[in-house]
Amino acid sequence: MTGTSVIVGGTAGIGLEIARQLAARGDRVIITGRDRERARSVAATLGNKAEGLAVDISKPLEIAPALSGIEGVRNLVIGAIERDTNTAKEYNVERAMKLVTLKLVGYVEVIHALVPKFTPDAAIVLFGGVAKDRPYPGSTTVSSVNGAVTAMARTLAVELAPIRVNAIHPGIIGDSPFWADKKEAQDRIVARTPIKRLVTMAEIAHAALFLLDNGGINGTDLTVDGGWLLQ
Repeated sequence: MTGTSVIVGGTAGIGLEIARQLAARGDRVIITGRDRERARSVAATLGNKAEGLAVDISKPLEIAPALSGIEGVRNLVIGAIERDTNTAKEYNVERAMKLVTLKLVGYVEVIHALVPKFTPDAAIVLFGGVAKDRPYPGSTTVSSVNGAVTAMARTLAVELAPIRVNAIHPGIIGDSPFWADKKEAQDRIVARTPIKRLVTMAEIAHAALFLLDNGGINGTDLTVDGGWLLQ
């Protein structure tokens, strides 16, 4: 396999774990984050084939210039997120617009900027989430945009052929920075999860690499939640 792996939102959490696994197998890795110095310092921990760039995909007009120097993209993972608990009764339009812009415009603009840079066997993985299937009070925007990621992956798989496009929808990730210290909430979810534990960042990253590497999978949603949606 030759080419560059780009992880948008790769300076922390799942994105960083994906970058670590790609770097460990010898890939040239480019990670992006909002802060240039942080992106560069994190990239330095991944080895001499890694690079860090500053990209804020909630600002779509800035994306193409920020990515202009990248060439030969074989793998693209877009995992940048914006957390938003936003009810209809107490609706924060600014927060909602930022999340919608980030996922529904920013994700596609990243791909638009990189279309001329993709290798013929390139693969793309988009991140949604199981809130699309199990909403909760305050998840209207989150559930809606994650559902749209499904449609986005299917549409782009047709439009960009033969480049493959798939979406991954994680459940609650027990060792992620957001969930690691929320034991009470974790216990409630574990009680309804058939594997009797939460999925890990390493498992989500492994699933993302599976979607990148398996040439027969295209336009597909992969839910990684330990079976939580079954109960």
